[in-house]
Amino acid sequence: MPRLTLVGYRACGKSTVGRLVAARLAWPFIDADHVVEDRLGAPIAQVFRTHGEAYFRAAESAVLADILSGSGPFVLATGGGVIESPANRAMLKELGGTVVYLHASAEMVQERLRHQAGGRPSLTGGNVADEVPAILARREPLYREVATVLIDSGPTIVGVADRVAEAVERSASSPDNPAPTRPSPSVE
Repeated sequence: MPRLTLVGYRACGKSTVGRLVAARLAWPFIDADHVVEDRLGAPIAQVFRTHGEAYFRAAESAVLADILSGSGPFVLATGGGVIESPANRAMLKELGGTVVYLHASAEMVQERLRHQAGGRPSLTGGNVADEVPAILARREPLYREVATVLIDSGPTIVGVADRVAEAVERSASSPDNPAPTRPSPSVE
């Protein structure tokens, strides 16, 4: 089934790229973080403060399962930590379609978060930009595990969106490979 799932660390461009690719493919766009906020009736940072990260992660997993159980094409921007759960990784590999890891260096993410943190909660109790290197190092192999394609999240978001859309179009047009395979992802 044709679908695109974007994974990667916070502030790597999943939502922005996802909207652009969805428009190009004429597929619906789903931002998983927004779905979680709608379900819980509060911004993610408030959910973290009020109920804790474990509560949020359970809600995030339930939303992911609901989205991936749907039919039809879509572009899904996941939350940055969704890959921490082994069950979520299994769902992404099985039902995520073309799973693109938008890779961004720790330095790039830190710069984006220093410029605009966007109400993102701290995952360590510290500054959201300062915590990036340690958390990204832990998550990097998990993003790679679920990815069918790895694309650098460079400075031009339109260029990144073009590369993502091309990866989806290649995957969809390959008669010998109707479903994405899981080779070692390569940077495009």
